[in-house]
Amino acid sequence: MKITVIGTGYVGLIAGLGFAKWGNEVVCLDITEEKIKLLQQGICPIYEPGATSHLHDGLESGRLRFTTDTKQAVQHGEVIFIAVGTPEAQDGSADLKYVYSAANDIANYMEDDKVVVDKSTVPVGTARALQAHIRRLLDVNGKQNLNIDVASNPEFLREGKAVGDFHNPDRIVLGVSSQRAQEKLLAIYSVFIRANKSIIVTTPETAEMIKYASNAFLATKITFINEIANLCEAVGADVQQVAAAMGKDGRISPKFLHAGPGYGGSCFPKDTKALADTGMKYGAHQTLVEQVIRANKEQKKRAADKVLTRFPQGATLAVLGLAFKPETDDIRESPALDIVTTLLEAGRFILRLYDPKAIKNAQSLLGIDCPNIIWCTSTTDAIEGTDAILLPTEWPEFSSLDFKKLGGRVHGKILYDFRNIYQKAQVEQAGFEYYGTGIG
Repeated sequence: MKITVIGTGYVGLIAGLGFAKWGNEVVCLDITEEKIKLLQQGICPIYEPGATSHLHDGLESGRLRFTTDTKQAVQHGEVIFIAVGTPEAQDGSADLKYVYSAANDIANYMEDDKVVVDKSTVPVGTARALQAHIRRLLDVNGKQNLNIDVASNPEFLREGKAVGDFHNPDRIVLGVSSQRAQEKLLAIYSVFIRANKSIIVTTPETAEMIKYASNAFLATKITFINEIANLCEAVGADVQQVAAAMGKDGRISPKFLHAGPGYGGSCFPKDTKALADTGMKYGAHQTLVEQVIRANKEQKKRAADKVLTRFPQGATLAVLGLAFKPETDDIRESPALDIVTTLLEAGRFILRLYDPKAIKNAQSLLGIDCPNIIWCTSTTDAIEGTDAILLPTEWPEFSSLDFKKLGGRVHGKILYDFRNIYQKAQVEQAGFEYYGTGIG
């Protein structure tokens, strides 16, 4: 099948690579020329394990092309996936300007019938609103004979595991309002029908709600265990043992029960806010989600406050990890960067920063010449001559530090293990002070 994907961010790029892998003829469109040139050369603009090899395979097969030519891209696809950003607006709602820009382009350039599929995370009702919008533009442009169907096909990819998730999903959700859209999408995802994967065919509104409800629930689960962790610290309990025991209950499961300095990334922060905004607009206030948003913000502040309290006169600190999670270079809403920013605002810290993949993105945000920051090239480089080590992101390479050997390099012998990578007794035995999350 001929498929067009509009947008080459995490969602659009991974989808384009996957569709081409399944034998479809795929054209990926983006307005950023530099990004398209890199992709045409086989250079992946994001760090995502497995993406580069799939990119090379797609280009070599001839089934995958990248372009900035909107007309060419729109006219290529029988099915057009919209996978553009839906950033958070000032009021917390989802900003749909890029989605509607894509819809305008489709209406302007389409010359035959199309199925448009919204893969971006959008508020409930967007698919039907887009269909009405495109239909109206087609009629104005004298294209009354052309048919347009808009469907919803939300993604559930985890950054750092997106390629694997795309090819081995828990479920596929198809929100359709026409038989034609349903048939086209089932044909694209036929590989999963053969594999007996769960394919949920429902209305566009339900599909859109499934996406928001899923992300909000996971954000709530993270926030719940973080608040339990805070109480554990106060009463002398161990949140890791609490979470492990909870996770043995089949009704709960151990997933997303890992205490830390709060959730971040491109999805949970903006999707919870967008869901809360939708609730207010429809008079069905999402009071639990609203509290999750507040509690997550407080959790990030709480992590930084532990350091501020311990060092009232300032210190030189090593910060290991800047991405919002391991196996990605994404720093959006990263708890690590919230901690860094708070410490910089205090004005009394020198920060030695290191991340295996996110350094360039962090430099773009904070400034490569930012005062009080020393950009480091390795773990060893970052910890040299510091008063304490901060671990806000659990990259695998940070999981085997030899604290006995580090004692001569870290003057203060203090570890802030925000992700509970290490055992408190192990670190203290090496002569370090240990501050975890939820370790009383």
